[in-house]
Amino acid sequence: METAARTAPAAVIVAIDGPAGTGKSSTSKAVAAKLGLGYLDTGAQYRALTWWMVTNGIDVNDAVAVADAAAKPTIVSGTDPAAPTITVDGTDVSGPIRSQEVTSQVSAVSAVPEVRAVITELQRTIAAEAPRGIVVEGRDIGTTVLPDADLKVFLTASPEVRAARRSGELKGKEATDLAATQAALAKRDALDSGRKTSPLAKADDAVEVDTSDLTLDQVIECVVTLVEEKRTAA
Repeated sequence: METAARTAPAAVIVAIDGPAGTGKSSTSKAVAAKLGLGYLDTGAQYRALTWWMVTNGIDVNDAVAVADAAAKPTIVSGTDPAAPTITVDGTDVSGPIRSQEVTSQVSAVSAVPEVRAVITELQRTIAAEAPRGIVVEGRDIGTTVLPDADLKVFLTASPEVRAARRSGELKGKEATDLAATQAALAKRDALDSGRKTSPLAKADDAVEVDTSDLTLDQVIECVVTLVEEKRTAA
């Protein structure tokens, strides 16, 4: 008796947006791993460029200088969700880009239109070349980078929950109290939401998921279900 040949699921592009502390990175990596998709942390790319600017003495508050240097470094992102990598001109920067120095300056760099143009083009190329599909996380993926994504998800959480999560991620000398962390997140939100080019925003057709009262596993399962529903519909 002949059995029907199994067909590989259709490639799917998933955009996951939202502010810091909503579980975006953990959710995106886990969903990609469960579904056999690639994974791209777009925030890491902006951090990588910011790290390069700082390392090379570029004044990140000088928009003209930042714009002139935006295309100089070569940023390469590995898309394996189990071991995502990022290099700048061949140097592994996965650790340095998470420093407080970079964190405090990335909004200024990412607000420069020329920077967003360079990084957006890189992101679109990576997504288009993903053979099985990809989960792309960021702040403007569903609205600007990949407006035709098969599924758009916008993660939210209360300010208190976000601050607690982010504070728990900080180590050693960079650990701060909850009030300071919440204030820093509010400042970052204002900068990202208020910038003229590709602000942090929920796409009109995105599914909003409030993660405040959900465990990480529950959020992951929710997004996996949404992706599988899209695949089935296709």
